[in-house]
Amino acid sequence: MRPSFPALIGVLVLVTSSSAQTIVPGDRPAGNIRGTRSAPLARHGMIATSQSLASVAGLRVLQEGGNAIDAAITAAAVLSVVEPSMNGIGGDLFALVYDAKSRKVYGLDSSGRSSHLATPAEFARRALTRMPEDGPLPVDVPGVIEGWSQLLSRFGTRPLSQVLQPAIGYAREGFGVHEIVAGDWAASAKKLSGDPAAANTFLPGGRAPRAGELFQNENLAKSLELIAKEGRDAFYKGAIAKAIAGDMKSRDGLLDLEDLAAHQAEWLEPISTNYRGYDVFEMPPSTQGFVALEMLNLMEGFDVKAMGHNSADYLHLVAEAKKIAFADRSAYLADRDFMPKGALRTLISKDYATKRRPEIDMAKAHASYAAGLSDGDTSAPVDFAGRDLGDTIYMTVADGQGNVVSLIQSLFDSFGAGIVAGDTGITLHNRGAGFVLTPGHPNQIGPGKRPLHTLVPAMILKDGRPWVSFGVMGGDNQGQAHAQVVANLVDFGMNVRDAGDAARMRHMGANLAVESGIEAEVRKALELRGHRITDARGFVGGYQAVLIDSKTGLLMGGSDLRKDGLAIGW
Repeated sequence: MRPSFPALIGVLVLVTSSSAQTIVPGDRPAGNIRGTRSAPLARHGMIATSQSLASVAGLRVLQEGGNAIDAAITAAAVLSVVEPSMNGIGGDLFALVYDAKSRKVYGLDSSGRSSHLATPAEFARRALTRMPEDGPLPVDVPGVIEGWSQLLSRFGTRPLSQVLQPAIGYAREGFGVHEIVAGDWAASAKKLSGDPAAANTFLPGGRAPRAGELFQNENLAKSLELIAKEGRDAFYKGAIAKAIAGDMKSRDGLLDLEDLAAHQAEWLEPISTNYRGYDVFEMPPSTQGFVALEMLNLMEGFDVKAMGHNSADYLHLVAEAKKIAFADRSAYLADRDFMPKGALRTLISKDYATKRRPEIDMAKAHASYAAGLSDGDTSAPVDFAGRDLGDTIYMTVADGQGNVVSLIQSLFDSFGAGIVAGDTGITLHNRGAGFVLTPGHPNQIGPGKRPLHTLVPAMILKDGRPWVSFGVMGGDNQGQAHAQVVANLVDFGMNVRDAGDAARMRHMGANLAVESGIEAEVRKALELRGHRITDARGFVGGYQAVLIDSKTGLLMGGSDLRKDGLAIGW
């Protein structure tokens, strides 16, 4: 039976009053529930998302007997409605799933491929020297709906038709626009106004909705209802596919019905490294999960704890490790079928980190590092760091049966390609902007190919059991933020909420962007080492996490104070 509204309020009171608890879960560094903000605690389930409406929708599924996978897709669908600048069903999805029955972590890649017509010759014919960031050409096949379908069919207990109902309700009946969402929306108003369908959908009355106003998307509600009725084929082979293909044709785009019908998500073995006794899991290429693992391997050779949290030594180390990992990302990251043979295995190995670690000078910042592989490195590196695309949501759920989901979905840029497909209400992503046009580069545009991706859900296991499921949104920020979060948890012993709230830095091109919580004397010391310091406001993404204590069974949630989110359990 569905809990009443007062029942849900009772849950809110329970989990947000956790500072009164005296239980200290386990003896691991991050077991401490005391911190700047205490972490919410629960026994039967915990969900953390960037929007409270999505968190509560997922919580209700858990309370009604659904598992973590059911709750995750319910919440992800709601997020695709209520945070439209960040994500939608016209975007891509990656997920890590810990299945309690098999006691194994599974990876799902539901990123879309480029059109079979997307040849280098076609882009040369159009006189392009760089991938466009909006319009029809960077639109690849959207992977979200296929991803939801695959997750539910393999691990869920509820059908797609049921888990989509809350999202349909918010699309049709409307939702109150949160302040942060309103700011993102307004910043994209000019982009949306360039497409009549996008303007008609997202600029009611000719402007972006303001904070506190009600917004409805009736056309999206109809599309979601069709998917609920007909399943994923409605999107990839049915009426929605025809609408998307027809829209692309009208814009002289490349994506067509053949491309949509061919899309299938892939289940993959996640990649991992052990960092001081903790197994950190990430997704393999074509996304950048190896960046975080390579950084952690480099950092493991230093006494990070002794350096002190957000000290000049520590931030310098993180920045230099990131530069090395990004040099490798720039040279090699691409569709996994096109990367140099054996590159991934080498890049995440301890031996490789040992080889490259001496390049880090703790007294001086390097402007750049060379890519580190000798075999297969025949193409010039390409620097993506200056492009801050990456409007994304991350969310995570754990249930009382031991299942855990770490899920991320995105449109890439804010409102994706700036295109709404006809009268579907669906914003199409621009993930194809991650390709390059450099001849011979592994990530060069090509037919039926996955672009370099930034989306990376993460999970940490201890002694073979899930410990923390987490992620941080924000394009190029994600891998380097993951390394900082892991250090916060493992080296600095923060609770799962403080690990995300703590001030972060982000290396961006020639700049080291730092948040205001990093002290002035630390900034000065970094400048003396050659770093150019800038303000990181708005560039470090948003974090969500759940910690699972194996001794007590308690679940602890963390939701970044930088977002409108909520970690809530029961």
